[in-house]
Amino acid sequence: MIEGLVFRFFFFHMSTPSQSHHSESDEYCTRKTPEELRSWRWYGRDELRSFGHRSRAKQSGWGAEDYVGKPVIGILNTWSEQNSCHMHLKLTADAVRRGILQAGGHPMEIPVLSAGEMLTKPTAMFHRNLLAMEAEEVLRGNPLDGAVLLGGCDKSTPGLLMGAFSMDIPVIYMPCGPMIKGNWRGETLGSGSDVWKYWDEKRAGNLSWEQWCEIEDGIARSPGHCMTMGTASTMTALAETLGLVIPGASSVPAVDAAHVRLAAVAGRQIVENAWNDLRPSKIVTERSFENAIAVDMALGGSTNAIVHLVAMAGRLGIKLPLEKFDEISRRIPLLANMRPAGKYLMDEFFVAGGLRALLNGMRELLHTEELTITGKTLGENVEGCEIYQPDVIRTPADPIQPDGGTAILRGNLCPDGAVIKHAAATPELCQHTGPALVFDSYPDMKAQIDNMDLDVTKDTVLILRNAGPVGAPGMPEWGQLPIPKKLIMQGIRDMVRLSDCRMSGTSYGACALHIAPESAVGGPLALVKNGDLIELDVPNRKLHLHVSDEELAKRKAEWKPAAPRYHRGYAKLFVDHVTQANEGADFDFLQHHPEGVPEPEIY
Repeated sequence: MIEGLVFRFFFFHMSTPSQSHHSESDEYCTRKTPEELRSWRWYGRDELRSFGHRSRAKQSGWGAEDYVGKPVIGILNTWSEQNSCHMHLKLTADAVRRGILQAGGHPMEIPVLSAGEMLTKPTAMFHRNLLAMEAEEVLRGNPLDGAVLLGGCDKSTPGLLMGAFSMDIPVIYMPCGPMIKGNWRGETLGSGSDVWKYWDEKRAGNLSWEQWCEIEDGIARSPGHCMTMGTASTMTALAETLGLVIPGASSVPAVDAAHVRLAAVAGRQIVENAWNDLRPSKIVTERSFENAIAVDMALGGSTNAIVHLVAMAGRLGIKLPLEKFDEISRRIPLLANMRPAGKYLMDEFFVAGGLRALLNGMRELLHTEELTITGKTLGENVEGCEIYQPDVIRTPADPIQPDGGTAILRGNLCPDGAVIKHAAATPELCQHTGPALVFDSYPDMKAQIDNMDLDVTKDTVLILRNAGPVGAPGMPEWGQLPIPKKLIMQGIRDMVRLSDCRMSGTSYGACALHIAPESAVGGPLALVKNGDLIELDVPNRKLHLHVSDEELAKRKAEWKPAAPRYHRGYAKLFVDHVTQANEGADFDFLQHHPEGVPEPEIY
């Protein structure tokens, strides 16, 4: 009776959903009927439980005409007062909602963990996997036929997409966009990058407290994520390269009106994709990830992209060995003149043509036939996009440097790999040998680093350990160790620094990161002693501890792990199940399973 009277009436008296415009993807686009929509299992049956669902919909103010025969679309919103990057996402969600309604869908906004980097301790990376779990379960446990995912701050992009990849229903990612560029006394400021720069000047006595406060006032002037090519800008660009973002949306500043317009486009497109069941597994392939790696290198993107891409690919059953990153980096030139590896900020990148212009300019280096959420290929999405300011965005014929911005290191100090963003390092330090100075923890380092009697020279190799996935826990952004104050006073601004943690994508310097296995689980970094000679050789991709195998074996036999610090809650789950950096630092129990994620029973 319910199906016959309610659903038939409203479905056949509503406007028919728009026809597919897919050009090269007809094989993926068998159009669903209303009875085949996932949400029908909740609302469409003549059963007691469906009665409860429909009555509660009416309690929410929804009548049958709001959702009957329509795709129900989730808007997963990471808005939070804790996360200033996302503080405009309420307005973004309203625009997405408008687009969903225009296309004949039914929007359902659902708050999820914000994973804001600025206030969350020890790091939002600690909560990336928690956001991924939440996103997966929100998508799985609710009557959703598709979703628009709102994020942008560093870990929100991989966290939301990891969960969406595991659940595998149609999704579109809508980035929050970068903030406008900072300003101090007429000088352009870039988030993160200029913080480190001017903090060193303040430590050296070259900057007053009043000047420091003025910089604080001027460096973050609007909603949006960091406007340098840090982790946020990198990951949103890579999400678009993977085909999961409305073309061009990752480059649009948060306060530009185009951001709101494209949010509405995302709302309209996700309704179409729900009808056509255009899921991540039909879009994102190993070749899509090769495109993302290539674009990461061309952008001079964040080192964090490596650990995130490995984790994201793992949710789809795709293996991304570190060697793939290095192989692609060696043949992809650096094309974006962006801080911290270059000169400009996201404002200039957007005006210069944005990501689409960069993609079109390097299209011969990409798999342009890969499908995207528009139903068109990557190549079709960027066709005709021009570079308007060639000093901001280069082409392979005129690169900034002939190879990508990131290298993968191997050696007896990092048998499972390490990464370095050599495009943002002092070139002379990319081949360097020096004695180790070891800090066993961040508090240990902080307590000593300003000691004017510290036994350190410009040739010293600074080491921070117990800062990895297990040791910290969560791999915080501690890898850009401060230059010791006695050297700051001498004008030194870069040194070789090693750690098993990460550094902000806005950071710079000769920092080798993500050393695996980490020291907390007995990796070789745990065996280094003060004075040991360490060799960094980026051209030959080498990181070597000049200690004999016999001596290392002796030290290993004497090494003992620290006593567990966590005995309950999420922290215990994290340290018990997190994988190492070269495996993406995901949880071992969240890896791809060939049988996928089971749909919930509805009784």
